[in-house]
Amino acid sequence: MEEFPVWALAGLVFGTVLGVVGAFGGLSAFLIVLVLGVVGFFVGLVLEGGVQMPTLHSRRQSPGRT
Repeated sequence: MEEFPVWALAGLVFGTVLGVVGAFGGLSAFLIVLVLGVVGFFVGLVLEGGVQMPTLHSRRQSPGRT
């Protein structure tokens, strides 16, 4: 049995919401929804374990610092 295409459905819903907001809310509303959607996507990745936060933090530190 195939898995349900959750990411494809999420992308479809997000694209539809962006289209409706862009059509009726203008550019500023479109950009706000886009930015919040991207933030929500990354929060979801972190919660699912797709992104390791300590790994990102260690890359930002330079090797010479203590």
